[in-house]
Amino acid sequence: MGYIPSIGMEVHAQLLTESKMFCACPTRFGDLPNTNVCPICLGMPGVLPVPNKKAVEHVIRAALALNCQIAPVAMFYRKNYFYPDLPKGYQISQYGEVHPIGVRGFLEIEVEGARVPVRIRRVHLEEDTGKLFHYLPGESEVDFNRAGAPLMEIVTDFPPDLHSAEAAKEYLVQLRAVLTYLGVCDGKMEEGSLRCEPNISVAPEGSAQLGVKTELKNLNSFRAVVRGIEFEVERQIKILQEGGQVVQETRGWSEEGAYSFPMRTKEFEQDYRYFPEPDIVPIQITDEWLEQLRATIPELPLQKADRYRKEYGLGAIETRILTADIHTATYFEQCVALGVEPKTASNWITVELQARLNETNTDIRHSKLQPAHLADLIELLQKGVISGRIAKELFDEVFQSGETPSQIVQARGLVQISDEDALRAAARKVIAANPDVVEKYRAGKTSVMSFLVGQLMRETQGRANPQRAGEILREELD
Repeated sequence: MGYIPSIGMEVHAQLLTESKMFCACPTRFGDLPNTNVCPICLGMPGVLPVPNKKAVEHVIRAALALNCQIAPVAMFYRKNYFYPDLPKGYQISQYGEVHPIGVRGFLEIEVEGARVPVRIRRVHLEEDTGKLFHYLPGESEVDFNRAGAPLMEIVTDFPPDLHSAEAAKEYLVQLRAVLTYLGVCDGKMEEGSLRCEPNISVAPEGSAQLGVKTELKNLNSFRAVVRGIEFEVERQIKILQEGGQVVQETRGWSEEGAYSFPMRTKEFEQDYRYFPEPDIVPIQITDEWLEQLRATIPELPLQKADRYRKEYGLGAIETRILTADIHTATYFEQCVALGVEPKTASNWITVELQARLNETNTDIRHSKLQPAHLADLIELLQKGVISGRIAKELFDEVFQSGETPSQIVQARGLVQISDEDALRAAARKVIAANPDVVEKYRAGKTSVMSFLVGQLMRETQGRANPQRAGEILREELD
């Protein structure tokens, strides 16, 4: 019997604001534990929360970009539960379908070359919890710096539109791109500013009913999302095949061990005893405010990808890499604005630059090799000032130093040798040094020419014009 997985996605995105959701405490990542706290975010008696307007605007803009309907009134509720990372004993959130900021939207993703919509049930605003650390067996420590930080929750619709780990990952990749383009979240999963909690169930093929779901936590990378979902699907299928029953629960993911483990029984909505937050008045979202925010939404990833294909003739793989991150897209467009042919710029960015960025774990915003450097290097190559080999060596040097390619070429004498006499002298030297190879060439084995060209390039320290080098070698040999 075959089984069909169904995956609902709950994504929490920490919003890019200077202060927390209901107080003036900073939201900086990495500060000393429990230093960015105050009586409001710790829930001391007598304090009153004040909503962060910028956080509300971030969520409205995200909901608009996700094609949601925007509620005219947004209300906050208290979500009551006890957990060590929740100092107040309740979380200020929004309650299900009752007055969230955005409802009934969708996000298009690309699956097997086709675009499909993933329905979004709601987009709402809440405050984050603290963070637990488990350094010693039987003991836990809590850092409340994150408690009260503004958090946006994006929940896909039911029944789920996602039925594989790869599709779930693609949804998350595309959602992260949208949020970073909007500037509402930095998307750093490793820092916890973008957290994904998939709800996973499996059911027999043809079944009209979905299976019992489990929620999976601690997924801090796209790789972990795929591995975690695949493991959980296999675990549930095995339970059903053996005649058991899947328990509705929250499970954690161990990236090191590549397995999921039970954390707690999954609560039902009524367990949280939601009721309206008495200290915060409803927020009126007027048409005028809505249109002001709509005007700030930039060109989004898939729109940009379509434009790159149509305007520049780029392929699907290139456009995917270039548009996955707003800063990579900006880098590419700056190169084009400097006069670099789009396909040439795309090749250097998606191959050479991406490889160096990945190797050094460098954000493209912090790359020493700026668009002006790349434009300069490409111009030197296209004008024949430097060879392709020198261009790649120069690329690496500029990436490390941030120096201008033209200045390095002049200072180190890297100008390509196109002088006929100099190339011919080097060619004769190579021929004299490799009599066996020359004999093979003259016997009809023309494939050895690449070896001789390589030797000539070595003789000239990579400065010879490769095309002219091959021509001169043939002239000398024939």
